[in-house]
Amino acid sequence: MRLRIDTETYSETPIKRETYRYVEDCELMIVSWAIDDGPVSVWDLTSPDPTGLDIALSTALMEADVVIAHNAVFDRGVIAKHFPKVTPPLERWQCSMAQALSHSLPGGLDKLCEILGVPVDKAKHKAGKELVRLFCMPRPSNAKIRRATRDTHPQEWERFLAYAGSDIDAMREVEKRMPSWNYKGAELALWHLDQKINDRGFAVDLDLANAAIRAIDKEQTRLAGSAWAHTDGALNAATQRDAMLEYILTEFGIALPDLRGSTIERRLKDPDLPDGLKALLSIRLQASTTSTSKYLALVRGVNVDGRMRGTLQFNGAGRTGRWAGRTFQPQNLPRPSIGAEEVEDGITAIKAGVADLVTDNVMALTSNTIRGCIVAPPGRKLVVADLSNIEGRMLAWLAGETWKLKAFDAFDHGEGVDLYIATYARTFRVSPEEVTKSLRQIGKVMELAFGYEGGVGAWVTFALVYGIDLEALAALVISTIPKNVRDEAEWFYEWTLRHGRSTFGLSPEAFVACDAVKRMWREGHPATVGLWRDLEQACIDAVINPGVTFECRKLKTRRDGAWLRIGLPSGRALCYPQPKVEDGTLSYMGVNQYTRQWSRINTYGGKLVENVTQAAARDVLAANMPDIDRRGYEIVLTVHDEIITETPDTDDFTVSQLSDLMSTVPAWAKGLPLAAAGFEGYRYRKD
Repeated sequence: MRLRIDTETYSETPIKRETYRYVEDCELMIVSWAIDDGPVSVWDLTSPDPTGLDIALSTALMEADVVIAHNAVFDRGVIAKHFPKVTPPLERWQCSMAQALSHSLPGGLDKLCEILGVPVDKAKHKAGKELVRLFCMPRPSNAKIRRATRDTHPQEWERFLAYAGSDIDAMREVEKRMPSWNYKGAELALWHLDQKINDRGFAVDLDLANAAIRAIDKEQTRLAGSAWAHTDGALNAATQRDAMLEYILTEFGIALPDLRGSTIERRLKDPDLPDGLKALLSIRLQASTTSTSKYLALVRGVNVDGRMRGTLQFNGAGRTGRWAGRTFQPQNLPRPSIGAEEVEDGITAIKAGVADLVTDNVMALTSNTIRGCIVAPPGRKLVVADLSNIEGRMLAWLAGETWKLKAFDAFDHGEGVDLYIATYARTFRVSPEEVTKSLRQIGKVMELAFGYEGGVGAWVTFALVYGIDLEALAALVISTIPKNVRDEAEWFYEWTLRHGRSTFGLSPEAFVACDAVKRMWREGHPATVGLWRDLEQACIDAVINPGVTFECRKLKTRRDGAWLRIGLPSGRALCYPQPKVEDGTLSYMGVNQYTRQWSRINTYGGKLVENVTQAAARDVLAANMPDIDRRGYEIVLTVHDEIITETPDTDDFTVSQLSDLMSTVPAWAKGLPLAAAGFEGYRYRKD
């Protein structure tokens, strides 16, 4: 028996603060439900005599084999709060939103109905959403009635009851039209573990979070005063983007395209920049930090027991199936710019209210200390480990890049240099001993930029992130580039100019050097380059030949109906809805990462390889998570390829053991070299 359920609630707490925090305060008004394909029942708990828990619903909750909700974490929490005695155990719950995300579909029920062709009366649906806003949220502060109810709006309430059951019908029809390939067996069990992790949450140092907010507010006031002083009163705050751009153009004759951090950092390196503009841009750079929003999210979203919950979205990262962050956004924490000891000293200073006495950049300090808000409660500790360069290892394994796999294995056994040194040495045909620390950094950027068919543009992007001066790089490497490679790069530069393509602001010498380095990296990675081409062709072949499976090394491609699937070694599949091949170009329907709209997206070999590599890396992490949790390393968070666990504060739990568990090679990944490392302590940090 399959029970589908949906709830309508009211709360003064905004839902955007965090689901678990909202549920803590909410009042249940309506429950809509249906068994299998039976009629939808709507139970109004606000009626004068709701007669306790509806007997039929109570029986269904206790006896249903599966209980399904859309965004089940919400309805599961609401039911558990109001009817704890009959709440089904977690293992019996399923989520149609998680099922959609597992197949590269949007999570919203409205959008799913549109994409999957589920008939919806749009006028009634729009009216229903307006009724939700009327009854489920506080009225505006200037409204005569603070809260709309069945008594204040009886006619609207009757329409609301009629609307309440419509989501059950929509959910039921959407489920029939969605595939279940990636939401059963081990993946369904993984979703249950994900829900357990979200239910558990992590402890928050609220003293630090609140002190950081105070320090940021104080510093923003000071920076606003500095902006006012530096502009003779033209600007009231450094956060006035349009006004600042206009001021810079008027006063200095410089037209900046934007005031993004990367733009400002690039400009500040210009030795000819006027001192006044340099000071103003420095003020803007400090004032535009986003740390405040993360601290506020923690303070507003933490539950009464001091723990933050619901910060992970299962399969939230598009096609790859990686976890995405929610509310606090743990997947998007700023990269530390100071050492661990300085961070600890900074936390002490922030809590004491003297952050401005220990640093001249309070905003940067608070950005560095945000991780420290995640702590272990008394009697517990955090044990944290991170898979070492899992994407690089996975790409080499999928491609069959033998030399690279050997290099990883040798390094893991203490017998060779790390990958970035090996990559630089192989690309420029020098011995590893000749690779200095700065040259190793170039090797790292090459790995990040070129592994997925990236070119000069990708090289420029990553070089900026890691502070590599490409003009200086050109002078350093140009003499080491073979003549035939340089000739090809110079030809490509001329081609780029003829076709009006971007040169990314590089000098001709720097552009040629960057393109030449790309070509040399590709020469050193023939198996990887081959995988780009082979996987793209296998996908095209599959789209053109529905129902036929094509093998591509460790991967398989196949089109079934409206879906292109790339089978991963783990048994999971990447899904590409409504694939099409036109003029040799492969495309599919998906959420555009820039517009956030459902639209047609062109793809190519390198992007497909990026998808499968990140997905397979996620599968390695996921494969060992159940055993890690069972052994008492209670997972409280995952951040990319890192697992944060909470354990008893005893010697029985060590980072060495957690690292061994994380680097256990799954049965389907024979020959994949894995390694992990981390730390243990009482406060989360970037090790």
